[in-house]
Amino acid sequence: MTAIIQARGLTRHYGRFKALDGIDLDIPPGRIVGLIGPNGAGKTTALKAILGLSSYRGKLSVLGKDPSRQRDELMREVCFIADVAVLPRWARVRQIIDLTERLHPKFSRPRCLHYLAATKINPNARIKTLSKGMVVQLHLALVMAIEARLLILDEPTLGLDILFRKRFYTNLLNDYFDEDRSILVTTHQVEEIEHILTDLIFIKEGRLILNSSMDDIQQRYCELMVKPDEVHAARSLDPIHERVLFGRHIFLYDQPDVGHLKTLGELHRPSIADLFVALMGDQDSAAAELENAA
Repeated sequence: MTAIIQARGLTRHYGRFKALDGIDLDIPPGRIVGLIGPNGAGKTTALKAILGLSSYRGKLSVLGKDPSRQRDELMREVCFIADVAVLPRWARVRQIIDLTERLHPKFSRPRCLHYLAATKINPNARIKTLSKGMVVQLHLALVMAIEARLLILDEPTLGLDILFRKRFYTNLLNDYFDEDRSILVTTHQVEEIEHILTDLIFIKEGRLILNSSMDDIQQRYCELMVKPDEVHAARSLDPIHERVLFGRHIFLYDQPDVGHLKTLGELHRPSIADLFVALMGDQDSAAAELENAA
């Protein structure tokens, strides 16, 4: 199966700062991949390289094309939604639809209008009169009406209320995603996308800390909330992380003896946020990065 995105030794330096430090990556088609990392970890640099917006060293193939040399061809197959709306505020909704239809050969006007019919967006309204949630809905309708094979989302629901955020991801799953397409999403609101991800990537200081399927993660990591008199026994089993919640000690293990752990307390699977904090190493800064994600 040909990878949607394939990178070997992907590197990008800004002076002495290593934004990307020799990343190897394979993303197959039909996956929803979460790219998670603290601020300055290299997420945006990686997205820019994938979109052909930044130079790099190493090898990078996106949909079988070199982003640095074949960007025009690549963008016929790739769509991008960022956290900041880039639609011209002076234009009307219908004008944006007309422009997209003229510019993109794979845009379907009927499909776009079908998506917009489920919103409160007036085709004659100017962009500047729309709420931020409506602008995101319009952007999503435009993107979903394009027959693209890869959708890249960079904090797509930042600043939206919970109803808009849930509706955004519901529409994405029901009306866009299928086995021939892939979605790459970066967000700090990790709890909201945890249930839709098929794969998870953690990046820190330009390096991949974790790159695994959600199925493998569920099998590999385990959290134990120990009984008060079993803290020392649990700690002796080499957990990779320890935290205290309401006076109870919770330990995170990598590929543990589950049978043994059951005798020491309650077992459950860690959330993405808890796993992120554990694997990032710097617990204080990692916890601060995900303060709003829980």
